Amino acid sequence: QVQLVESGGGLVQPGGSLRLSCAASGIIFRPYTMGWYRQAPGKQRELVASITSGGSTNYLGSVKGRFTISRDNAKNTVYLQMNSLQPEDAAVYYCNAVHETRLTSYWGQGTQVTVSS
Repeated sequence: QVQLVESGGGLVQPGGSLRLSCAASGIIFRPYTMGWYRQAPGKQRELVASITSGGSTNYLGSVKGRFTISRDNAKNTVYLQMNSLQPEDAAVYYCNAVHETRLTSYWGQGTQVTVSS
């Protein structure tokens, strides 16, 4: 059974930082492109950042320079370091795994990020 379990969300003040983690189980982690998406109330889910098996990264324009995605293949875990958080970053953040050849996709259950003073 495949599971993606996110953690690290919470309440932070504007300008603060959070580090999200997504631990994968039930898959061979390395061949997957891992991504972080977010969805705010009333808005579509959007890709925040992704990292391929080779380590290539891609970021949503509004988070470039503030967020950093990384992966630890030995721990089957992907991270999202979020700095200089702003109220517009508040959303439920979801972890996604897509196999780079089979294109099978899995989602985590999401973790809430709230940015408020």
